[in-house]
Amino acid sequence: MSDQPFWAAEDYPKRAIQVEDGIAVAGAKARTWWSKRFLAVLEALGVGGRLTRGRTYARSGQIVSCEVDAGSVVALVQGTRPTPYKVRIGVPAWGKEEWGRAEQALAEDAWYAATLLAGGMPPEIEELFAGLSLALFPRTQRDLTMDCTCPDMTVPCKHLAAVFYLLAERFDADPFEVLALRGRDRETLLANLRRRRGSGPAPDPVVERQATPLGELLERFYESEPPDLARFTPAEPAPGALLDQVPELPVLIRRRKARDLLRPAYETFPDP
Repeated sequence: MSDQPFWAAEDYPKRAIQVEDGIAVAGAKARTWWSKRFLAVLEALGVGGRLTRGRTYARSGQIVSCEVDAGSVVALVQGTRPTPYKVRIGVPAWGKEEWGRAEQALAEDAWYAATLLAGGMPPEIEELFAGLSLALFPRTQRDLTMDCTCPDMTVPCKHLAAVFYLLAERFDADPFEVLALRGRDRETLLANLRRRRGSGPAPDPVVERQATPLGELLERFYESEPPDLARFTPAEPAPGALLDQVPELPVLIRRRKARDLLRPAYETFPDP
């Protein structure tokens, strides 16, 4: 927050300066599960109860710009002062090793990969990440940093709250913005999933062939060349191989097994 004392705000109008072509939030309710989950997490972290302060700002289009990048959201929000306030929201981005494990797990499961490649977000993806010790959404307040250049000492202020509303709506429209916060944009993630699944160029279309009637197959059966049966000649058995298949007799002859006594005789049999 700004170091300027809070009473300095009294020098400016009470009403925010209207923005032309600002980014307006259409509604206040999330529509998709990932957007609802995002707002629920904010509620659990003690942030959600303050979001209503920014509802009017979000709906009236006071947000001048908003950029989502790996680990951060940077926005400009027009308030009562001529210069828009700079809003920053930070979430820890996953590193190369963490994303490598996440992408491998997604690629190994056809359901996750197919849903993501089709532009959706599987509801179970949060559980999959949790199994890898990765959190899709912030787990504690330490995972969420908030800052605004306005003089308001309350965190989040209405400018931060307005950006949270906008994020929820953008998550509704594009679930990959949730993953972008953790460090993977749509194009990179989908390209890595295709590579890990070994997806190459699209295969040639399959042309259905008409099955040959059984009668024609039988007529040509005796016209075909006989197979080379020499290829199927079994290997020569080792001497005494047949003896090894005989169960051992439960008696000893002169303290020796019957199989051992018979083996020399089997080895001397002439070849047939």
